[in-house]
Amino acid sequence: MLRDLHAVLALLEGGFSNLRILVVGDLMLDRYILGDVDRVSPEAPVPVLRHAQRYERAGGAANVAMNLAGLGCKAFLAGFWGEDVERDQLAEFLEGAGVDTVGMVTTDQPTISKTRIVGRNQQLLRLDIESKDRPTEADGQSLTRAAVALVSKVHAVVLSDYAKGALTPSLCEAVIREAREKNVPVLADPKTPDFSKYSGASVVCPNLNELSLATGIVVHDLESLIVAGEAQRLEHGLGYLAVTMSEKGIRVLCDEGPFHSPARAREVFDVSGAGDTVIATLAAGMAGGLPMQSAVELANLAAGIVVGKVGTVPIKASELVTVLTPSSGITGAEKVLSRERVAQRVAEWRASGESVVFTNGCFDLLHVGHVTLLEDCRRFGSKLVLGLNTDASVSRLKGPSRPVVGENERARVMAALAAVDAVVLFDEDTPLELIRELRPDVLVKGGDYTIETVVGHELVAAQGGRVEIVPTVEGFSTTNIVRKLSGQGS
Repeated sequence: MLRDLHAVLALLEGGFSNLRILVVGDLMLDRYILGDVDRVSPEAPVPVLRHAQRYERAGGAANVAMNLAGLGCKAFLAGFWGEDVERDQLAEFLEGAGVDTVGMVTTDQPTISKTRIVGRNQQLLRLDIESKDRPTEADGQSLTRAAVALVSKVHAVVLSDYAKGALTPSLCEAVIREAREKNVPVLADPKTPDFSKYSGASVVCPNLNELSLATGIVVHDLESLIVAGEAQRLEHGLGYLAVTMSEKGIRVLCDEGPFHSPARAREVFDVSGAGDTVIATLAAGMAGGLPMQSAVELANLAAGIVVGKVGTVPIKASELVTVLTPSSGITGAEKVLSRERVAQRVAEWRASGESVVFTNGCFDLLHVGHVTLLEDCRRFGSKLVLGLNTDASVSRLKGPSRPVVGENERARVMAALAAVDAVVLFDEDTPLELIRELRPDVLVKGGDYTIETVVGHELVAAQGGRVEIVPTVEGFSTTNIVRKLSGQGS
């Protein structure tokens, strides 16, 4: 179970939208040409790819920004691009995701692009197009000024270094110095073996190969490599060294002592862009106030999702919410939501392809009829939202002696049931407005109703949903229980 789950879900369901994060670094356009290979060329001993599909994605620092946008953050991007078709494609992706490109500097060099030739989910060839020349000093100074000017406007900075020339030592020094003055965390994803370039950064996130190059220790000698990594951290004044270790997870070195977050991937198709996802999610978590260990666990979970996809695909908050809120994986207290939060969660579920079922009631004293109703509800969809009448609403419907159990206690009890995915209180006499807000796919009521007498049936039908009536359990009701209790007390 992820630490600080309630705080994490609050960020994923709206908190990240309050955060502004700057990404500075080497951006590129990732192209993919996919097809099938079923023969070898007669002209040379090479496979023949029968082209079936082609698409483009934002890569490098641009992919970090896209990940941040997918989490709900406001992302700012600073880097170099050229005046070409690749820039136009990148700009379209970034603009569509709401990424601010005010920090971009246009040069006379081509926009970097990487074309991957893929046959049946296996990369066969990668073609890189980029200039051998580094950006001019004037362009470098323009980028430094743009990046430093943006630091004061954001809650965190990511240095996305692909060793293509954007992140010079002088730029890194200027950005880190400005960030430290403004108390803004800086996270660096290194591609150069000299970590002094990132001196004073809050977090540096190398993979094992990158750490090996920086320390001179071979990868398979993991214990010595980690010891050498800690020496690098102390030498360069880094707050944390977060070492990504592929299927072994993430090892974090810090003043409080090392800790480890296991990998979360279920099946790996493509690791392209996984490092971008890790550092973007880690930056968002830190900017959102999560403890470092929780931010690392969230980043690890995000990486496990994206490596299960083919190509460079940014993470989405909805994917993390879905993984974090299975019916058996979240505590009851974390299922009780405000109306705003439940609407956000339903939107996340729907975006991830989940079907949403809604039912409602007072549920004053829990009995077998209630449990049977809720279990029946789960047959009609993958997520169940329970609308629960407040105390005031129950009193108006049932009389001044009801409810027997208060609304907070009733909500907590109902949320503890495995069949229920979310509980939300409503104060009106009927759940009509709540149904209008949530737009469930299926509306369920007990057998003492007909479809025509179910509140909200017109709304659900109008949007293509349906109403289900399930049989009640004879002889069981809260009213009967109250009467029995009253008789025993007389």
